[in-house]
Amino acid sequence: MKQALEGMKVVDLSQVLAGPYCTMVLADMGAEVIKVEKYPNGDDTRTMGPYVNEESYSYMMVNRNKKGMCLNLKTEEGLNIFYKLIKDADVLVENYRPGVTKKLKIDYETLQSMNPNLIYCSISGYGQTGPYSRKGGFDIMAQGLSGIMDMTGEKGGKPVKVGIAIHDIAAAQTAIQSILSAYIHRLKEGKGQYIDVSLVDSGLAWTVWEAAGFFGKGQVPAKNGTAHRVSAPYQGFRTKDGHILVGAGNQKLWEKLCTYVIKKPEWIEEPRFLTNSIRAENVEELEKEMESILATESSEYWLHLLDQFGIPSGPILSYDQTLENEHILSRDMVIEYEHPVAGKIKNLGFPAKFSETPGEVRNPAPLLGQHNEDLLQELGYGADSIKSFQEKKVIK
Repeated sequence: MKQALEGMKVVDLSQVLAGPYCTMVLADMGAEVIKVEKYPNGDDTRTMGPYVNEESYSYMMVNRNKKGMCLNLKTEEGLNIFYKLIKDADVLVENYRPGVTKKLKIDYETLQSMNPNLIYCSISGYGQTGPYSRKGGFDIMAQGLSGIMDMTGEKGGKPVKVGIAIHDIAAAQTAIQSILSAYIHRLKEGKGQYIDVSLVDSGLAWTVWEAAGFFGKGQVPAKNGTAHRVSAPYQGFRTKDGHILVGAGNQKLWEKLCTYVIKKPEWIEEPRFLTNSIRAENVEELEKEMESILATESSEYWLHLLDQFGIPSGPILSYDQTLENEHILSRDMVIEYEHPVAGKIKNLGFPAKFSETPGEVRNPAPLLGQHNEDLLQELGYGADSIKSFQEKKVIK
């Protein structure tokens, strides 16, 4: 079965998470992704555990389906190899700090003069412009600047980092949709372009309800625990033996909840809980009163009852429970395949299910420099040249 991006050639100069996640998704959809790692030690993620047979599991998670090259761009020969590689590339993704690509002579202007059709995507902490552009920026700094950390956590608590690298993944998703948009534009107009993606911008763009409250009413989003900002009840609640999530986020669901589940029909006319917006304003009182009822029975009891009456609800799982959950497994969100060094490994599956062009694992993450010789031969280099490159520390 053909894949959607077969025929697209991507050169991946990025490392760690945002860039590699972006290029992994492109590879999963069929693109040929050539990961060019820095000489001599490669992607920094290779130094991050956990390890299986000395291979980094973190690296293997986001670099499947790629070909691997370890190239010294600080040598003249390495730079010339890279230029050959880029001449027929469709996309380049990099996440150097702004200004570094210019010093290395691999900036957009230089490469675009060699390949006018090139789509060049830069991912950085703060973007290529603005007063913070030259600062180094990781996900946690982006969470601080975007306001997300300040609004996360329990009321009255200190700022809390979101449990995952949310800005890295937001930047990866922004880069994916931007690259595909630019690719469609190139198919129509025959011209490449430059894309500037920042971690801060990408995560900030996801704060839509919070921006609505601020622009509309001057509301600064506060820490709200699991509660929603404009809808209630829509949060986690304590039960007799744990916690559950209840999402009775409209009037019809609220009335069903009151009548059939918690058996408090009088709350439908209660002034504090009369409408969705009024309930959100009184969410702390609502939480306290609901928990006094929910604490009388187990989580399983309440989830069964909520399901029975069609009220959205669910458990709050630990991550190990998530990866063993029957629904997650039935959706093929845990997959298994063979790695030449680590052996049989598990990875996360493909979140989008295509009827005609599904994602596919064609090969595991590459070993450091695994495809050097194959790629150099494709570029026209012979065995003597390749041996010379090894001796001169151009490739590893």
